[in-house]
Amino acid sequence: MQRETETSPPPRAGRKEWIGLAVIALACVLYVMDLTVLHLAIPAISADLRPSSAELLWIIDIYGFVVAGSLITMGTLGDRIGRRRLLMIGAAAFGVASVLAAFSTSAGMLIATRAVLGVAGATLAPSTLSLIRNMFLDPRQRTQAIGIWITSFSVGGAIGPLAGGVVLEFFWWGAVFLLAVPVMAFLLVLGPRFLPEYRDPAAGRPDVASAALSLGAVLAVIFGLKQIAQDGLAWLPALSIVAGLAIGRAFVWRQRRLADPFIDLGLFRTRAFSASLATYGIGILLVFGGFLFLPQYLQLVLDLSPLEAGLWTLPWALAFVVGSNVTPIIARRIRPAPLMAGGLAMAAAGFAVFTQVDGGSGFGEIVLGSVLFSLGTSPLFTLTNDLIIGSAPPERAGAAAGISETSAELGGAMGIAVFGSIGVAIYRGVLAGAVPAGIPIAAAEAARDTLAEALTVARDLPGGVGAALIEVARGAFTQGLHVTAVISMIGAIALAVFVLTLLRHVPTPSAEEEPAFPPDRFLPPDHPEWPGHWETPPVAWEALGVGVDGPDALEQARLALVEMPEDLRQVILLRDVEGRTPDEVREALSLGPEEELAMLHQARSLVRARLERHFEGRGNDGGP
Repeated sequence: MQRETETSPPPRAGRKEWIGLAVIALACVLYVMDLTVLHLAIPAISADLRPSSAELLWIIDIYGFVVAGSLITMGTLGDRIGRRRLLMIGAAAFGVASVLAAFSTSAGMLIATRAVLGVAGATLAPSTLSLIRNMFLDPRQRTQAIGIWITSFSVGGAIGPLAGGVVLEFFWWGAVFLLAVPVMAFLLVLGPRFLPEYRDPAAGRPDVASAALSLGAVLAVIFGLKQIAQDGLAWLPALSIVAGLAIGRAFVWRQRRLADPFIDLGLFRTRAFSASLATYGIGILLVFGGFLFLPQYLQLVLDLSPLEAGLWTLPWALAFVVGSNVTPIIARRIRPAPLMAGGLAMAAAGFAVFTQVDGGSGFGEIVLGSVLFSLGTSPLFTLTNDLIIGSAPPERAGAAAGISETSAELGGAMGIAVFGSIGVAIYRGVLAGAVPAGIPIAAAEAARDTLAEALTVARDLPGGVGAALIEVARGAFTQGLHVTAVISMIGAIALAVFVLTLLRHVPTPSAEEEPAFPPDRFLPPDHPEWPGHWETPPVAWEALGVGVDGPDALEQARLALVEMPEDLRQVILLRDVEGRTPDEVREALSLGPEEELAMLHQARSLVRARLERHFEGRGNDGGP
């Protein structure tokens, strides 16, 4: 008899899972494209719908606001109703809302449809990331899959403006929204075939009050940060942030008192989860801060057209794609903490390059600095998401993904607000004491507002005076770029120390061991209660499968579970994989004693029959 202490690795993903990942990645590309593609259509929308200035801001911002506020809710909802089911609902809603947005007849209608798009878009990121948690059980494959998932966001950000420009060249502004329709139709057709369903079978009903509190807290903080980035520090955005923090405190208080909390606060007591979450959010803050002024520098200082500036951003987008896909290979030999710290050191070197650029710099310095920080930060984004999802229980993966993406949204908003405020303050401070003589007071005041305004004012001034103003304004903007680059460099080094301190004990991804179950430990065929079933069921195996000896038997048991009806699979997973008591299973699935017993017997019979066919085909007892 083989020893019960033997272990076997989790099953590796096959072609079906990788095709499913491609479907997921396509949805994520579209999710990011919808964040960027609208900006090119704003002039046409303004001419057609004639929105007020406030309405125009809401048309631009409402999608991002609603996405940020809904991520935690959607992640938790996916755990409860099924992640694939939520993804399909979100895809259908996204497609319908895209059509309505394309044919909007007023600014109010476009704002409303963009809000619906935000709710639908919030289902994509947490659902897809949590599905990866269940599709790729092998840790190394999961890291690789998350690298591809991260890459899809970079690809969406890179091609969004280009795709929007091409569409607007030949069609009306509404066509930019119709890009989503065939992609979502594609997802609705292929999703049920290639994506597995998973939900927490013991989850209770969603707590509506918790969902409202989480939405209100995130929206208030994001709104305040964006207002600070746009108009500077004032009472309204400050009060909004304070209100958001107070609502967040109420949310945490409620979670501690609920029997079935909306978010399991115990996740934050896991060092790998909490430290990775903080690292991810701070990393996003640094990247947004470091990237914030580069597009403006290319257009307003180096005087490139929007298309030319967009093309010069491609090198760092491609570097991020390369880094995200190389990271899983390097991570097999290097622990996550030193790998991320080394990447952050490279990113710091990239920010250091930005401190040397000036109006006479060539594009080589811009490309070198941006490629260095893209390559350097890609391990951070891939590995922190892997650690966040991997450290959460499978039934909480959706909530963990929602928290992760909310951290990214808050980090991005803080990066824009903090670095934007610093850059603007430096620009105005430098320009205030360096305005050339002979410039009218009104023109000088306008020039101190933004660099774009300074260039506009300079065109209306006499040649020599206008040229002097342009030179001074561009110099002031470049100084702001230098200071923010120095802050980003110091922040990257500090974050590297933080990672080395708190995540140094996290091992390299490897094949996790799981409880094994020898195939010759079945009960006899004439057993009165469970004829032919296993004698001691395996317990606490977190994957969709049953541990058995032999290189192929595990896959056979897993296939049996995948093929059986969902209700039978839930019963056998709870009883034989998670080791729950019959009473717990009956309560979780609302079953009577006889019904639960009959379903468990049927499910075990299906697994047993599949194993028997496998053993008979091999002519042995299933051992290696």
